[in-house]
Amino acid sequence: MRIPQRYQGILLPSTTGKGRRWACCLVWVFLLLLIPSFSFAQYNTERLTISGQIAYSNHDYVVAMQHFNHVISSKPYRYEAWFYRGLCKLQLDDYVGAESDFNKAVELNPYVHELFSARAESRIRLKKFAEALDDYEQALRLFPDHDGYWFNRAYCRFFLKDYQQAHDDLNYIVKRWPDMNMAYAFQTEIYLNENDTITAAQWLDKTLEHNPYDGNSWSILARLNMQRKNWQVADSAFTKAIHYQPRVVNNYMYRAMVRVNLNRLRQAMEDYDKAIDMNPNNFLCHYNRGLLRLQLGDDNRAIEDFNFVLRYEPNNLQALYNRALLLDRTGNYRAAIVDYSRVIETFPNFWSGLLARAQCYRRLGMTQKAELDEFRVTKAQLDKHLGIQQRWSKSKLREMRKLSDVDVEKYDQWVVVDEEVMTPQYKNEYRGQVQNRQVENELMPLFSLSFMPNHSGINTHRIVDQQLELFVTREHPKRIMYIVCRPETTDEDQAQAIFATIDSLSAAIAHTSDVASAKPLLLQRAVGHATTHNYAEAVNDLTDLLSIDSTLVLAYWQRAFCSHMLVDYGGLQGLENQISARRAVDDLKHALKGDPDNALLVYNLATIYAQQKDYQQAIDLFRRSLQLNPSLAEAWYNLGLTRLSAGQRDEAIKDLSKAGELGLYDAYSVMKVR
Repeated sequence: MRIPQRYQGILLPSTTGKGRRWACCLVWVFLLLLIPSFSFAQYNTERLTISGQIAYSNHDYVVAMQHFNHVISSKPYRYEAWFYRGLCKLQLDDYVGAESDFNKAVELNPYVHELFSARAESRIRLKKFAEALDDYEQALRLFPDHDGYWFNRAYCRFFLKDYQQAHDDLNYIVKRWPDMNMAYAFQTEIYLNENDTITAAQWLDKTLEHNPYDGNSWSILARLNMQRKNWQVADSAFTKAIHYQPRVVNNYMYRAMVRVNLNRLRQAMEDYDKAIDMNPNNFLCHYNRGLLRLQLGDDNRAIEDFNFVLRYEPNNLQALYNRALLLDRTGNYRAAIVDYSRVIETFPNFWSGLLARAQCYRRLGMTQKAELDEFRVTKAQLDKHLGIQQRWSKSKLREMRKLSDVDVEKYDQWVVVDEEVMTPQYKNEYRGQVQNRQVENELMPLFSLSFMPNHSGINTHRIVDQQLELFVTREHPKRIMYIVCRPETTDEDQAQAIFATIDSLSAAIAHTSDVASAKPLLLQRAVGHATTHNYAEAVNDLTDLLSIDSTLVLAYWQRAFCSHMLVDYGGLQGLENQISARRAVDDLKHALKGDPDNALLVYNLATIYAQQKDYQQAIDLFRRSLQLNPSLAEAWYNLGLTRLSAGQRDEAIKDLSKAGELGLYDAYSVMKVR
């Protein structure tokens, strides 16, 4: 019998005969004792990985990162943990950290195309387009039939100004994947940036022919007509773009510019206000709204807009000059002189600025300084180098300049983006094997217990439940427990606090000899595990709890939710998956026996049946849930989606309308698409 190399250093009590046999037996007993601990560690690592993936899919990136941190600490050679932690950082806008994690993942396994694609996305965010292009080249070598990689490679080439290669990539996409609408739209945009408006218009016709409901395409059409000064057509196209994509800020800003040229100034101001409400830190909107306010004589509020611009860009000379004009008009001559002087320091031959400053000096009685400025302008006129430049005028407001154009003479022109791409970068859904779920028109999730409050998309509110209130009154849990449908995501401090609570509960359970005392602790720890998406551990705790008390409604409710989540996200395989799915239904039925008038439990059971495509039973249960609680917006929403799937469109629209009326505004998007 050969002893494995890593155990050959163990001292044996004897090396001959019977002693040798006993020694070997002892070694193998020792090895057998170790095997469970090795498999348990591996099992926990797998479980943590699944928990992290589920947390990521639920947009709980901080908690997901905590799980992947534990996996990396235990097994740093596993590329998946580095990959998923990088995805979390990507979602949290830590692009440098994401790139670093993806580098490690690629180093550990350079044969997975998703790693290169993910790293490319982080590099695009860092504007490292050349490196991102290299990553897409690597990804295409590993997976040449991925249309998204072809599209993203063209995207990188556009920003590297390699327009011809970008066109070639997109032509290949259109030929091979003719239904990829974004390729047509992107071709249009590249030709627009090359100022080839004729070819751009031809591609735009193809784009709208393939997808007349694409907001990006209508926005491109609007911008094309804006360049051609077809203001009425541009306004109509921007309105359609906003109808199909109401959250794109620049569409409101550009429509405002168009409406100024149509002399619809009140509507233009409304568009700027809407854009700034959506994105309060939008530099261009504040600048352009400031110009419009200046034109309308709303000087004080125009100054506020330029103050905002200058907080972000203190050396923006056009904004400085506009603010100087406004301060001059409102009688704040000293402040105006300061702004004029900063502009003149950079552009000593800016005659309009010199004359304006001279007038301020005269109003303050500083005649000598005023005459010096006027002499400089007069001398320039006499020398015939440059005439006096045009002052601020309403007609010049009809013109536009690029953001990178720093000519101070263009201080009174609208600002537009240098190279704007309305077509979105191809969406790579990094969900992993356990998260390949359809998200369009997805049913609202189950209600459950959580340490985080509810944020269902309606508003942040606390849902009251009699069973939970009784538990809280009787047991005084360590943390507030909520009934939630979509819990708020955690920040770093909250995540650390929840993990600390779990540890504290584990210590309390370990030191508890009284079974009755363990019951509330097990329920709380299960809720903690569920809050951090560790559903397998939560199921274990709830199973132990139900073996102590088989009448506890909250335990059945929570175990049903956790079992369903493991099935829903593929955390289990084969027979184990079927058992968990069956247990979720059985647990909800057990819970309903103990609390038959609980609308949330009925809703949960209905949602599971709807996901299993048992539409009629789901519809009946949703209706029963709404009889118990007619204000349950989530039930109206899921009932509407279920009826759509069952072909009952007219009834579905009414249900979705009711969900929207109760504040679940996603229902309107579903109605619009349908």
